[in-house]
Amino acid sequence: MSVQFGQWSFDGRPVDNRYLAKVKSALAPYGPDGGEEYSGSGVCALYRAFHTTKESRREIQPYILPDSSALTFDGRLDNREELVRRFAQTGEDNVTDLGLIAAAYLSRGIDSFSMLVGDWALALWEPSDRSLVLAKDPIGVRPLYYSLAHDRVTWCTLLEPLVELAETKFPLEQEYVAGWLSFFPAAHLTPYAGIFSVPPSSFVRIRGRRVTTTRYWEFQPEKIRHASDKEYEEQFRVVFRESVRRRLRSDSVVLAELSGGMDSSSIVCMADTILASGSPGTPLLETVSYYDDSEPAWDERPYFTLVERQRGRVGCHIDARSLGAYEFGAECNHFQALPGSERRMAPIIKQLQAHMRSHGNRIILSGIGGDEFTGGVPTPLPELADLLVGAEFRKLAHQLKVWAIAKRSPWFHLLWETLGQFAPAALAGIPEHTRPAPWIEPRFIRRHEEALCGYPRRWRFLGPLPSFQENLLTLSGMRRQMSSAASTSELLCERRYPYLDRDFLEFIFAIRANSSPGQASAAP
Repeated sequence: MSVQFGQWSFDGRPVDNRYLAKVKSALAPYGPDGGEEYSGSGVCALYRAFHTTKESRREIQPYILPDSSALTFDGRLDNREELVRRFAQTGEDNVTDLGLIAAAYLSRGIDSFSMLVGDWALALWEPSDRSLVLAKDPIGVRPLYYSLAHDRVTWCTLLEPLVELAETKFPLEQEYVAGWLSFFPAAHLTPYAGIFSVPPSSFVRIRGRRVTTTRYWEFQPEKIRHASDKEYEEQFRVVFRESVRRRLRSDSVVLAELSGGMDSSSIVCMADTILASGSPGTPLLETVSYYDDSEPAWDERPYFTLVERQRGRVGCHIDARSLGAYEFGAECNHFQALPGSERRMAPIIKQLQAHMRSHGNRIILSGIGGDEFTGGVPTPLPELADLLVGAEFRKLAHQLKVWAIAKRSPWFHLLWETLGQFAPAALAGIPEHTRPAPWIEPRFIRRHEEALCGYPRRWRFLGPLPSFQENLLTLSGMRRQMSSAASTSELLCERRYPYLDRDFLEFIFAIRANSSPGQASAAP
């Protein structure tokens, strides 16, 4: 993941050289492939590269547009072919992702952001109207932070420089703390009051100390109707294959996390199928698996070894127990700007980094999002709610009986639970598993109850189907999780998530929840 940094002094004063020297030192470990800088009237932008594709190695950043705007970009465009046809003057092999973004922006302005499919974050300084635009992809995989003072704005894809090198001390953001105690904080927050994260699927425009945040794209409640389960299954394979293929674009060997579960195994097996077909991408796919024979929750070796046997290739195995992964006293000799498990997992990170360096890996494929969006934990409520709001009462009665047998629960309990999803929070109450911990100070709970309860939302009878509303709620939680992930120089890599592909999720969201217990596919 490449690094972007910039500072703009509103009064036009140049950025302090001593400050910039400290920033460059802080960014250096994250950008081993070099980089450039841009200086203008009161503005300085830095870029430090971590290349993962052959196209990115031809990029020169910051990129100066014909109107003298300065653009920095970190990410990967997955719809290159489409963007080349629409905006490029040359063939696909001769254009970089950065060049496509610049051409799209010159043609469509901020409307071009909705056309950029992939994982990305960008910063654009526009000297003509002295404004700064910061934007992030719809899922929020790539971080981008900014800090606004009375006389300047500073932005960076790393949080540490904004905290450690600031001239002021930041009080803790209490809502962030509350969110961390529950189901991850809101995606626009950081632990520090005064430092913000650009929200997913949004851009922040800063002009003359005025800040506006605008959402440029969101999932829409579209519907897909096929005549048979077989057609749904075939389309699922097509969109899933494309999602994995996009994330294999690399100029080095790709590493995939493999637990032996359905999500990670599907990614690895699909990647093998793609590579065996001769599709251009990466020359090889390797796997990394973690296990602990003494811990039931980590005893995954019997499962991932079966997948290795199927593919005829043994991956890297990391014994979490022998590395002392559960010892919270592991050394951590640098500042951590975000809370998390880096210190606890330091031994694992160290061995993983050693393996990646020795094998030339820069990319890790992850199965995060698989359980959340492909039915890892089946629940009847969205399906039953869809039938209820659609007045399909005969089918609702049948499915209530089917699910009642599967759940070993009376059908009227399931119906009551379904109706409860529509009730206002004041009437429905707070589910026990989302209630704030009893040891939290009551006044703190009153101030931040929404964050402590995971930002709950109720379904609405009017509007999109409840199953679509539930998908958006799940997506909101995933966006908060992505925004809480911390970058570390101890593990230089780019993480890619096939189950968080925008087109893949559009397909999943467009399928109406309509399956009996034990079925994995959708029906019309």
